[in-house]
Amino acid sequence: MKKMIFSTGLAFCTLTCSYSADAQEIDSLPAVSDTVHFIYPAPSGKVPGRFQTTVTGLVVPAAMIGYGVLALNNPTLRDLNSTTKAEIKEDHPGFHTHIDNYLQYTPVAAVYILNAAGIHGKHNLRDRTILLGISAVLTAGTVEIVKNKTHEERPDHSDYLSFPSGHTASAFAAAEYLRQEYKDVSPWYGVAGYLAATTTGALRMYNNRHWLSDVVAGAGVGILSTKAAYWVYPLLQRKLLNTSAGAADKVIMPYYNPQFHSAGISFIFFPR
Repeated sequence: MKKMIFSTGLAFCTLTCSYSADAQEIDSLPAVSDTVHFIYPAPSGKVPGRFQTTVTGLVVPAAMIGYGVLALNNPTLRDLNSTTKAEIKEDHPGFHTHIDNYLQYTPVAAVYILNAAGIHGKHNLRDRTILLGISAVLTAGTVEIVKNKTHEERPDHSDYLSFPSGHTASAFAAAEYLRQEYKDVSPWYGVAGYLAATTTGALRMYNNRHWLSDVVAGAGVGILSTKAAYWVYPLLQRKLLNTSAGAADKVIMPYYNPQFHSAGISFIFFPR
């Protein structure tokens, strides 16, 4: 049984890390039949922008979410959840840590630290922050809605908000954000982010706060949320941001308040 649990964890880690490492090369392929392109007109005097992803880049996180949803009612997958929990408790009965509460944010911190160190990513500070805000709203909103709809009990029986794992979703959203910003610099930044996210998911299970399927689905939600943010933002740039000369910079900044379970949009003006 221990070999089975080890194999499951290794497969999950290998899947997420290989997805991060390979995506750098996959996303740069020329247009082919299985590639989806999102092209938007650029402001006057600039080269048109393009956000490109592949079917593979969508199938992997979608499959993760599908696995989690299937595990809600599938006896075999529910048994796997139970045996995974039992093995973890048997090997580490008194394990508890708060590291996962902070580790989930390390890929985001890395983006700003790298920029401060002179290693620049794809976007400037304003665009990067808006993209992060959109991703956070999509991730938190999706997790909140699904948790309240599914009423899955946590392994520690503390409440019925187990599915999907919010910590894992945030961690993988941040990891994909780091990958997107620095994939043109080096794919290893994305690999490091995905390793941190995978560790966060594992710790959620070791802390007895989530089932294996919660963690897998949360990873998928986070990855897709960040991808969606990069698809949506060019439209917001074109429709809502005024970049004409002499005008004030206007930023449309989404926000989410977990304390009051509310989300919205802030309008921020920067006079020139």
